[in-house]
Amino acid sequence: MSAPERPPSLDPVAAARWAAYPVATSVSPWLHEEVASRMQERLDFIKLQPRRWAHWEPLRGGLQAHKALQQRYREGDVWLTSALAAEANAAQDALKAAWWQPAHWTGPRVHMGLPPEASVQMVWANMQLHASPAPQGLLKQWHQALAVDGFLMFSCFGPDTLRELRGLYAQQGWPAPAHEFTDMHDWGDMLVQAGFAEPVMDMERITLTYETPERLLAELRELGRNLNTQRFAGLRGRRWRQQLADALMALAKPEDAGRLSLSFEIVYGHALKPQPHAAVTAQTEIGLDQMRQMLRRSSDLSDKV
Repeated sequence: MSAPERPPSLDPVAAARWAAYPVATSVSPWLHEEVASRMQERLDFIKLQPRRWAHWEPLRGGLQAHKALQQRYREGDVWLTSALAAEANAAQDALKAAWWQPAHWTGPRVHMGLPPEASVQMVWANMQLHASPAPQGLLKQWHQALAVDGFLMFSCFGPDTLRELRGLYAQQGWPAPAHEFTDMHDWGDMLVQAGFAEPVMDMERITLTYETPERLLAELRELGRNLNTQRFAGLRGRRWRQQLADALMALAKPEDAGRLSLSFEIVYGHALKPQPHAAVTAQTEIGLDQMRQMLRRSSDLSDKV
């Protein structure tokens, strides 16, 4: 059974509205930066050192993470890719080193927009897929940007995210606080459907604690919006907000010093873009460029044996 085109409870109109929502140009969400830092640890196990790479949605994905990637891959070219040109430009301004700093003269060459087809050796996409109204299309876009043997690194929320908040909303008889997030095994299936090979999926749970309901809700506003198709149809008033705050305080446990806990399941994915294979039929036509690639690939494999 193929994976669904998108989570069935995700409202694509609301997702598009959130994608166009103005993002802070000076700092990225703390949790996104933390996840990006953990994702970068996985790069230590990858031998390929990309000289051309793309960072999808760097403002949301993590500006500090981007600077760390620039330190890791000091030479070559990097593309800042965003659905909104204004956000890509804002990321460029935020990341630009001052003229007196060495990075201004020695850092990688920065490009804006989509990278050319089959041009980059790494696509870095942190905390994006769970809010995409067309995740399979986004995976195919990443696959198209990658050169053969290039790799994708991504992260997103998993199904157990906000489980405490989901339980609270269910107890109160309210609609869910967020749409249902996709399981990592379904992401693995979608990677294969998009043309990737050797997908490696893993996950971890991060628990954050907050002193007050107000701080918890402020954190959630930084991370996104409720994109569930069955969410509240209109705005709630002060009485509902106080009811929510009281319900949240009831979740505080003495063993946590009265702090509120909220769980996030983080899914990490890694996959390669393989050499394309010609479909075998009774009569198969292979272009000259494709044949050259196949022969070059065969020669490379022979040299390694």
